Amino acid sequence: MTPLKRFFNLLQLDKRDVYQIIFYAAFAGLVNLSLPLGIQAIINFIQSGQLSVSWIVLVVLVTIGVGFGGVLTILQLRIVENLQQRIFVRSSFEFAYRMPLIKFKEMYSEYAPEKANRFFDTLMVQKGTAKLLLDFCTAFLQVGLGIILLVLYHSFFMVIGLLFIVILYIIFKFSYRDGLETSLNESKFKYKVAAWLQEIARNRESFRKKGAFEYALNRNDGYVTEYVNYREKHFQVMKKQYIQLTVFKVIVTAALLSIGGFLVIHHQMNIGQFVAAEIVIVLLINSVEKIIFGLESFYDVLTSVEKIGQVTDMDIACIPQTSDKTEKGINIETESINYHYPDHTKKSLKNINLKISQGEKIILTGTNGAGKSTLLQLLSGLLEPESGAMYVTDNYMNRLNEDTYRAQTGSYLQGDTLFAGTIRENIIFGNDKLNSDDLKWALDNVGLTPYIKTFENGLDNQIHPGGRELSASDVQKILLARSIVGKPNILFLEDPVDKMDEITSSKIVDFLLSEENDWTVIVTSKNDIWKNKCSRMITIDDGKIINDIKL
Repeated sequence: MTPLKRFFNLLQLDKRDVYQIIFYAAFAGLVNLSLPLGIQAIINFIQSGQLSVSWIVLVVLVTIGVGFGGVLTILQLRIVENLQQRIFVRSSFEFAYRMPLIKFKEMYSEYAPEKANRFFDTLMVQKGTAKLLLDFCTAFLQVGLGIILLVLYHSFFMVIGLLFIVILYIIFKFSYRDGLETSLNESKFKYKVAAWLQEIARNRESFRKKGAFEYALNRNDGYVTEYVNYREKHFQVMKKQYIQLTVFKVIVTAALLSIGGFLVIHHQMNIGQFVAAEIVIVLLINSVEKIIFGLESFYDVLTSVEKIGQVTDMDIACIPQTSDKTEKGINIETESINYHYPDHTKKSLKNINLKISQGEKIILTGTNGAGKSTLLQLLSGLLEPESGAMYVTDNYMNRLNEDTYRAQTGSYLQGDTLFAGTIRENIIFGNDKLNSDDLKWALDNVGLTPYIKTFENGLDNQIHPGGRELSASDVQKILLARSIVGKPNILFLEDPVDKMDEITSSKIVDFLLSEENDWTVIVTSKNDIWKNKCSRMITIDDGKIINDIKL
C-alpha cells in the first residue's frame, strides 16, 4: 500500500469531519473572495465623491464578512482539534492492541521497543493532518473560486488562472517522488539514531570505558551523517519548489501590473475592478504559497503514516478471548512437527513426536542450540509449527482451542521481564478474579513474602522497567509467582531458578514438582536438581528427540 493510499484510508475513518472542514473552507473562501467585490464597489462610490447609505452599508457588510470569516476559522479549528484527539487515541490503542499479538516471525529480526517508537509519528500525523486540512482545503478552493472571479473581470485573467494550475501541477508532478523518498530515508535514519541512543542508555555502564565510549560516538556519528545527508537532499527538493514558486510570483506580478494597467488605460477595466483583481491575485498567490510551503507537512504526514503502517501491517495472532480454566486436565500430542526460524535454512526442530499427559514433570535436556527452548516455546503456543500438527485435549478427549489452552498455562521464559508498575500489577495483571489467598499462596511458595514485608507499601511498591532496582533472584521470584498465581494446569519453565542460591532453588523446585500440585511441568535447565526430581527426561540433539525416558 502506498503512503498516499494509507493517508486517504486514515481520512476515510473521519470522513464526516473532513467533509465539514471542506464545507467551512469553501464558505470561508467565498467570504474572502467576496471582499474584493465589496472593496471594488466602495472604491467606485468614493470616486463618485458622494456619501451615501449604500457606501455605509457596504463598509458594514465588508467588516461583517471579515468577522464571519474568523468565526468559520474557529469552527474549523474545533473540528480539527476533535480529529487530532481521535487520531491520537486510535493510534495508541492500535499499538497497545497489536504489540502483544504480533507473530514471532514478524518480530524475529526486529527490536520491539524500537518498533514501538513509531507511535511518536502519530504526533506528526496529528499536526500535519490539521495543517493540510485547514490550509490546503482553503488554499485549493480559493484558487479555484478566485480564477472564476478573475475571468468575470477580463478574459485575460483566464491565462493567469491556467498558469496557476499548470505551475501547481509541475511543482507537484516533478518533485513528489523525490520529496517522499528523501523524507522516508531521513525518517529511517532518525529512528536509527533514536534506537542507538536507547541502546546507549540501556547499557550505560558498558559504554563508560574509553574504547566503548568512542565506539558509541562513532556509531552515532555514522547514523547522524546519513540523516543529515538525506535531510539535505530533502531540503534541495523543497528549495527547488520554492525557487519555482518565486519565479512564478515574479511572472504573475509583472503580468498583472503591466497588462492590468494597460487594460485600465484603455478603459477595458475601471480602477475599482483593477484594485479588486489585484487583491484576488494576491490572495491566489498567497494560496499557492500556502500549498507549496505545506508540501513539507504533506511529505512528513505521508512518511509518518508509512512508518506507522510498518507496524500495523505486521501479522497478528487471534484476539485473546475470555476463557475459564478447565478442571479436566490437559494432554498434548505433537505429530511430525518441524520448525525453522526466519532467515535460517537449518531446521531447529525435526520430526518431533511427543505425548504429554496431565501431571507429568518433564525436563528437556541437550547441548546448546539443540532446540530445547524452541520446543518449549512451540509447546507453549508462542511459535507455530512450520509443518506437522499439535493437538491439545482435555482428559475427555475434547479438543481445546488456542484461548482455552492459554488459559490453562503458566510460563516463565527467558524473554519475560517486569514492567513499570507495582509488584501486585506485575504478578496478577489486574485480574480481579484472583483472590488474596491465591496471591499469598504464590508469594509464600516462591519465597517472596519476607521480601515484600520490607517495603512500606508492600505489594503496592512501584518497580522500574525490568526490575533493575531488584536483585536477579527477586526478579525471578516475581516472574515465577506470576506464572503460578492462577494455578494453571501446565507450566513452561526456562531456567527458572538459575539466579537463586542452592537452598532457595531446592525449596522452589520441590514445590513446583510436588505431587500435591497436579500441574504438568515442562522445564529446561542445566541444574542437576531438576534431573533428580523430574519424572521424565527428554533429550534433544540437532532438533531431534534422541532419548525419552522415565526417571
